[in-house]
Amino acid sequence: MAKPDQKLILQPKYVSLPVQMEYSLITLKNGIRVLHKPAQESGIMHMCLVVNTGSRDETAEKAGLAHFIEHLLFKGTKKRNTYQILNRLEVVGADLNAYTTKEQTCIHASFLNEHLERSLDLLTDIMFYSTFPENELEKEKGIVLDELDSYKDTPEEHIQDEFDEIVFKGHVLGQNILGTPETIKAFKQSDIFNFVNDNYNTHEIVLGVYGNISEKKLQKLTEKYLGSIPENNHKKNRVEANGYSPQIIQLEKNCNQSHCIIGSRSYNLTDSHKMGMLLLNNLLGGPGMSSKLNLEIRERFGACYTIESNFVPMTDTGMFSIYFGTDAEKTNRCIKLIHKELKKLREQPLSTLLLQQAKRRFKGQIALAEESRISVIIAMSKSLLDYGRVDSLEEIFNKIDAVTSVELLEIANQNFDPAQLSMLTFMPTE
Repeated sequence: MAKPDQKLILQPKYVSLPVQMEYSLITLKNGIRVLHKPAQESGIMHMCLVVNTGSRDETAEKAGLAHFIEHLLFKGTKKRNTYQILNRLEVVGADLNAYTTKEQTCIHASFLNEHLERSLDLLTDIMFYSTFPENELEKEKGIVLDELDSYKDTPEEHIQDEFDEIVFKGHVLGQNILGTPETIKAFKQSDIFNFVNDNYNTHEIVLGVYGNISEKKLQKLTEKYLGSIPENNHKKNRVEANGYSPQIIQLEKNCNQSHCIIGSRSYNLTDSHKMGMLLLNNLLGGPGMSSKLNLEIRERFGACYTIESNFVPMTDTGMFSIYFGTDAEKTNRCIKLIHKELKKLREQPLSTLLLQQAKRRFKGQIALAEESRISVIIAMSKSLLDYGRVDSLEEIFNKIDAVTSVELLEIANQNFDPAQLSMLTFMPTE
């Protein structure tokens, strides 16, 4: 799960939805790519800088460093202090924020068209010219430690971190994105510069711009601000996530409800079953009140208030999970009902009508996602990093339409086998 700063609203929490994709692409000499999606009718522009670097690029001894660097990007550059960075866009009513995931780091801003150059200047400055001042390191360690405590005080967030450790036991993907108190306290300025040099590959950085600007003007501006960035083609060595063993764990926690996650490893970003899994996950426990889990477990039986499923594909692996929170005495009933629904999907192919309904709902949600333009440009930039291209809406819909009930049955049996499912439960202390 991503660890965004508190102000971030439009976080791609589980999977970035692909959206309408007419765009142009500029590649600078240093390898940085500039993706532009035009918007003629709006006076608002959106911009993001996405780097293909996240918590999985750390060592165990430096857990939390990628996220810590994201914080420090706002703490001083060669020409600006913290106050000047934070005020540079807010003084003109713009929004600036950032987040870190297991595989990527993103800075993004939304602003009036007239402030494009101001925004590009600032994002470039903090991404490439941050000085990570020593006097800010200790202060920011305290802030991140408080952030870590705040997540531990939120069981529905904390259980996801603990579940990651189960599913990716012994692998860097199982590490908490925020790190641990021990690793955070030990960070040094040299650790930061070394990590940036080793991982901020200019060929794996995308600037995304959504707004009303000509390609010629955008190229001129990006050459001005990004063209002089030194090329860095340092190759990453990401260790593949092998060796999964399912576990069933129950822990007592100081919480009012029980919280439970059921899930396992799943498909990676380039697996041929990825689109089918996205569709099946959406049908099972996606957004909206008509998902199978919500209808059967919440609406029909009143067994819980919150229930959802998530599928997170990554470079070489993925994870599927179902989360619910309920009263302690209803926990076992919810678990049985969930396994009942998973069994149906393993044994009974969807009817033609249900399959078409699921596809229409999923495609409608993808199309509506285009209303959130900052999410659109971030999703497009991530797609360019992950696949080297951005699919059009028509191409995405064609992939959804190509999914068959036979494929979904195969996917369900590969992912919902009870013998391969892990489960973590937080039960309230007596």
